[in-house]
Amino acid sequence: MNRIPFLTAMLMCLWTAVAAQELYMPRNIRNAVKRGTRTTTGVPGEKYWQNRGVYDIGVTVNTTEKTVSGKEKILYYNNSPDTLASVVIRFVNNIHKPEAPRAGQVSKDFLTSGLDILGFAANGQRYTINSNDWGTANKVTLSTPLLPRSKTEFEIEWTYPLSTLSGREGQIDPNTFFCAYFYPRISVYDDYNGWDLLPHTDGGEFYNDFNDYTVSVKVPTNYVVWATGTLENAKEVLQPAAFKRFRESLSGNKVIHVATAKDMEQGAITDFSEWNEWKFSARNVTDFTFATSNHFVWDAGSVALADDGKLKRVSVQAAYKDTAADFKNYVEWTKYAIRWYSDNLPGVAYPYPTMTAIQGYADMEYPMMVNDASLRDWMDSRLTVDHEVAHTYFPFYMGINETRYAFMDEGWATTFEYLIGISENGKHAADSAYKSFRIRNWISNPATEMDQPLITMSSQLSGAGYGRNSYGKASLSYLALKDLLGDGLFKKALIRYIDTWNGKHPVPWDYFNSINAAAKQDLTWFWENWFFSNHYIDLKVKEARSGTNNTTITLENAGGFAVPFDVIIKPENGKKKKYHYTPAIWKRKERTVTFTVPSSGKIEHVTIDGGIFMDATPEDNSYLL
Repeated sequence: MNRIPFLTAMLMCLWTAVAAQELYMPRNIRNAVKRGTRTTTGVPGEKYWQNRGVYDIGVTVNTTEKTVSGKEKILYYNNSPDTLASVVIRFVNNIHKPEAPRAGQVSKDFLTSGLDILGFAANGQRYTINSNDWGTANKVTLSTPLLPRSKTEFEIEWTYPLSTLSGREGQIDPNTFFCAYFYPRISVYDDYNGWDLLPHTDGGEFYNDFNDYTVSVKVPTNYVVWATGTLENAKEVLQPAAFKRFRESLSGNKVIHVATAKDMEQGAITDFSEWNEWKFSARNVTDFTFATSNHFVWDAGSVALADDGKLKRVSVQAAYKDTAADFKNYVEWTKYAIRWYSDNLPGVAYPYPTMTAIQGYADMEYPMMVNDASLRDWMDSRLTVDHEVAHTYFPFYMGINETRYAFMDEGWATTFEYLIGISENGKHAADSAYKSFRIRNWISNPATEMDQPLITMSSQLSGAGYGRNSYGKASLSYLALKDLLGDGLFKKALIRYIDTWNGKHPVPWDYFNSINAAAKQDLTWFWENWFFSNHYIDLKVKEARSGTNNTTITLENAGGFAVPFDVIIKPENGKKKKYHYTPAIWKRKERTVTFTVPSSGKIEHVTIDGGIFMDATPEDNSYLL
């Protein structure tokens, strides 16, 4: 395919003539820049800080009563310059309480009584807590405030029931439990909003600090536990033969059946103790999740990666009902995804020691874990795990505030899902799946909520508006940027953004500024076009005139988005020729552009093809001469 170098060169010459513009920035982000915690150059400010915790958690799963009970110690570091007179305790699973505000209707099986706080202390001082009226984010006034740059030890004891209906967490079946968001945590206190008090409504997702976790999970004999992080006492909780198989899976390339259905039926996997205590650890992660079952089969393997010149292995595991045919491939599929993302895009080595997939219902990501439904369509099933594994980078490695800016993680996961899909299924199939699942429902629907600016806070969106902004439209913005910069510079800029902000909490303006700095370009026009507008995709060929050696085309951008496209010239006698234009053609913000492409002989028709950038009115994308 031919590109049009002279057009790019002409636009670059006009760069200095384009007046610099300033993106809208909300007052809280501006104030953070003034205070020196953030900058306009794409790097954290000299005074950047963030709080963190060290969590030591012990929980017991009562498989008869379907409850989770626990005790935890949290060593909380207030690294901020502020004195904190209160602390906000977040417990996501209070979304199950009947009175909780929710994004949609739920069935009775979803409802529970929620969290019961049995004990609460700060630095040894006991507090009387009545958690009956607690929601998902709850402020506790402290007798002794948390001083700037100090640490405080909190102790919390609690219990809660697992909902019968399993979604992101709960009972997958009567003897399989996915325990996400199972512990009270200290909500984020950050440099631009202070305490994160936004309630969880079950529509959006999450925002957490980077913490260290030491977690023990006590379950009855024959129950296996899978969790975020590294299993530290496998030899103690597994019978010798099962332990040997598990250990082999950590160092080889083949898939090991650690526990078959027959093994589980015969009680041949876990230690014979009435209760087993499974111990895990995870460092510098934003959450911790576990699952347990007495009948799920257990596959495991590992994948070797090069990381900073060293070879490391990532343990890859899958737990599922033996009847789930697609899950029998999950270890190999996940190994492929981890390697592809590490070697290609984003091009950053998978940063954690494990990844475990559990068969559930959520199609949901957690640090080092995914909860996916079993599907008959294996291509769809594989793209699902591709998408969830991609979330490793966004929001977990990058600490994205998903509650407010879901497009900063879902958009990237959707983009990586599409790109890895090309390698797995071929471009035609990947394009078809992407357009069908991610784009068509947006571009074919003219409703107002479909065209809200991407920068709109996700917590202010719902339904189709939330979905379109978070996934498809956001993904197209990243793919348009890739087309604009070219593959090499795009990857370089993306890696710089990741290297700069991993382990921190970037906001959209940090992303914009980081890419500007890495690309050495002021892309304000592009960010303004894609993130701060009500645009959509709609190109129209207004006119085409055939000359001696070229064809002159006048193209109208009725929808407004700065999208790439191909021009296809069909001579009356001869083969079609295709020319590619990047989004740079829209840099001057003109709604109508006129340009020429090489051609010879009588031209039959001219067609504009956006590919995955689907057009709202494709019927006016061709012009007969």
